[in-house]
Amino acid sequence: MDRDENQKKPVILIIEDESGIADTIAYSLSTEGFEARWVATGREGLEAAGSPVDLVILDIGLPDVSGFELLKELRRISPVPVLVLTARSEEIDRILGLELGADDYVVKPFSPRELASRVRAILRRTAPAPVEPCPSGTFTVDRNRRRIHYCGTPLSLSRYEYDILALFISRPGWVFSREKIMEIVWTEPEESLERTVDAHIKSLRNKMRAVRPDVDPIVTHRGVGYALREDL
Repeated sequence: MDRDENQKKPVILIIEDESGIADTIAYSLSTEGFEARWVATGREGLEAAGSPVDLVILDIGLPDVSGFELLKELRRISPVPVLVLTARSEEIDRILGLELGADDYVVKPFSPRELASRVRAILRRTAPAPVEPCPSGTFTVDRNRRRIHYCGTPLSLSRYEYDILALFISRPGWVFSREKIMEIVWTEPEESLERTVDAHIKSLRNKMRAVRPDVDPIVTHRGVGYALREDL
């Protein structure tokens, strides 16, 4: 697999107690352009899965914990794709692994090349869809109708959400303190609490994230306030 040197290699976490099998898998994956990381126990695997990894290869027959229990725990904390390795060929074990959230399974003994091919197929299948760029500018403000479109999509905004976002759009990059936002936006700021601003900012972020999950247009300056990104 030819890869650009600057392109990040997909990281594959191998949770396998038999070093010979783990070495074979790691070598096969490395020759296919992946970065392989190996741990020998379920406890180490759970810790390692807390770091960014693109896929987990999980041996069901681990010495310290049931692989099925570990799979359940992985599914509880992470959406990372999981390929299960099992020495058991019984249909019930394969079904159980898939029902617990495995993306695929391979029965031992297996071909390392087939395993690498399964890994590539899972990564293609689970890759996030590309996000289309904004069709015509990031924000469009209709002040007469008090409407704001974000990437061509109209946002359903409350009175204060509209006023806050319109304020940010008027001065991209400017950092507005909570006090300043309340002074400009709220009719009677002295009767409101500063954390009310935080609640409205959170709501704005959620509504814009629904349009573009990959971008957060609002920057938090801790201890100071908020600003709209200038590079949108």
